[in-house]
Amino acid sequence: MQTKIVDKAYSFRITPNKKQEELINKNIGCVRFVFNHFLAQSKDDKYLSYSKFATQLPKLKKEYNWLREVDSISLQQSLKDLDKAFKRFFKGLGGFPKFKSKKNNKQSYRTQYFKRSSGTESIEIKDNKIKLPKLGWVKFRKSREVTGKIQNVTIRKSKANKYYISVCVQEEVEELPQTDKAIGIDLGLKDFLITSNGEVVSNPRTLSKYENKIARLNKRLAKKEENSNNWYKVKNKLARVHEKVANIRKDFLHKLSTKLIRENQTIVVESLKVKNMLKNSRLAKSISDVSWSKFVDYLSYKAEWYGKELIKIDTFFPSSQLCSECGYQKKEVKDLSVREWECPKCHSIHDRDINASKNILQQGLQLQLASR
Repeated sequence: MQTKIVDKAYSFRITPNKKQEELINKNIGCVRFVFNHFLAQSKDDKYLSYSKFATQLPKLKKEYNWLREVDSISLQQSLKDLDKAFKRFFKGLGGFPKFKSKKNNKQSYRTQYFKRSSGTESIEIKDNKIKLPKLGWVKFRKSREVTGKIQNVTIRKSKANKYYISVCVQEEVEELPQTDKAIGIDLGLKDFLITSNGEVVSNPRTLSKYENKIARLNKRLAKKEENSNNWYKVKNKLARVHEKVANIRKDFLHKLSTKLIRENQTIVVESLKVKNMLKNSRLAKSISDVSWSKFVDYLSYKAEWYGKELIKIDTFFPSSQLCSECGYQKKEVKDLSVREWECPKCHSIHDRDINASKNILQQGLQLQLASR
């Protein structure tokens, strides 16, 4: 079986001591300051390259001594993030870079692995501890072994005041054994997905299970004086619930995507324009909760890693309206309330979603043949 080198990330919760917590928070503030400082400079004059701004960092550190207390590599990474944002803007792939806010942006910083001339490494893992620049050895909840060559580590503080690391490595991955199985997938809200072989995976509706608790906490938060100790306590509890919902959803998507990749050689899905679908205020909450885009992203990179094929068909392909037996198109089936219908040409009886997944598979296989 073939092997390939891939970029892979391992995420863990860390348990820093008080001194390390303070330094992490200070580091997050410093990378935000550097990003905003040079963004403001770019607005006043014009954007310079990463290298031009990087040469100005030593002068900035002399002006603001507290910048010397944190990981210097993380400050350079912040400039690289600004450079990337400007390059995307110049290519028309995004808007003009925005200032980072303590309230609205992700609270994190990134540091790179390097080996010193003395032979010591900037980042190391031993047992349940990880060595990070300036922080030293930090305990983390090691749920699995980290294999591969460490490239960088992102340290993040969540809204629930928990700390996490994402260890990015380059790792050798072995392709999975090839099979002759191909499957079409119809993604939905009532059921999360229906496959062309008739398998139905229920929608876990993760958010709805915690909605009452979230509503109660929101009411309590509204009654507290903003920025008071009690206000922050309730806000933290609310953040913990949202974090739990996100973790449950992520776990479900990872397990399901891995199962499909292991069992099938070819997987066919529809290309969904989720941003447009979110404009429907009646369904927006359910669509956000179901996380179709993230699920397809997981399928995409796992297929690439393990030697499988993911085929995406056009959003406007009428998968629900076509008879999977004879190809007749019945436009009335566009109405979502039609769950079962009979083909007027061949008289086959169709379940709406299973029929759609069969058509998605057939269309994907046709595209596969045409591309070869």
